[in-house]
Amino acid sequence: MNLSAYSKKMNLGDKNEIDKCVYIGYFLMVKKGAVEFTLEDLLSCFDALHFSKPNVSRLKGKLKSSKAIINGNGNAVYKLHSKTIKTLDGEIPDLKEKSEEIISDDDILPESLFSGTRGYLISLAKQINASYENNVFDGCAVLMRRLIEILLIHSYEELGIDSEIKDSDGNYKMLNHIVSNAKTNKTLALSRNTKESIESYRSLGNFSAHKIFYNAKRKDIDLVKMEFRASVEELMYKSGIKN
Repeated sequence: MNLSAYSKKMNLGDKNEIDKCVYIGYFLMVKKGAVEFTLEDLLSCFDALHFSKPNVSRLKGKLKSSKAIINGNGNAVYKLHSKTIKTLDGEIPDLKEKSEEIISDDDILPESLFSGTRGYLISLAKQINASYENNVFDGCAVLMRRLIEILLIHSYEELGIDSEIKDSDGNYKMLNHIVSNAKTNKTLALSRNTKESIESYRSLGNFSAHKIFYNAKRKDIDLVKMEFRASVEELMYKSGIKN
């Protein structure tokens, strides 16, 4: 759970300044391993959550008089009272659990594109977004490649031409063979833009997966992400996953 999701869950926007500080302090303690936190830490979280910027002098006074927060080691350094921690441990037990929930925004693939489709595709789209947002660009590139491969296979299956991308044993061929077929397949009939760009997603994913001295950068993803989103949507329709 990230700070934004935590704020929504605990309705921090409706709480007063000192309660916001208490809950933010608890989040920093649990998620960041911060036994103590500074006034600057609190103000940074207020800013990240788009809360009104507190009057610093007034907030210092409130923190000083609070029974839930006590002074730490240093100027403008604080920590939660042991009773506060015990109370919040009981109120928010799931914050300490290791969650499998994928938190992401729509930087590459919008949630609406996969809403109501298949769980594994929704999870994969979220992972693509989350890896990009957290600067895991090699992971993002590999996942983008994987999604394109899955959607191409589903499209061939939907059109009843999957035998064209299978070997003599009935196994699907490597992605380079699938892409090569897809670019010229008249039944699949990819759009011109997807034909021109689909190889770039495969190559980028291959570089990130197999090139020993290569690391993808944000600009590598940015160069293809608009076309990628359009290609994914096209294949969602061709595969029958979206109508």
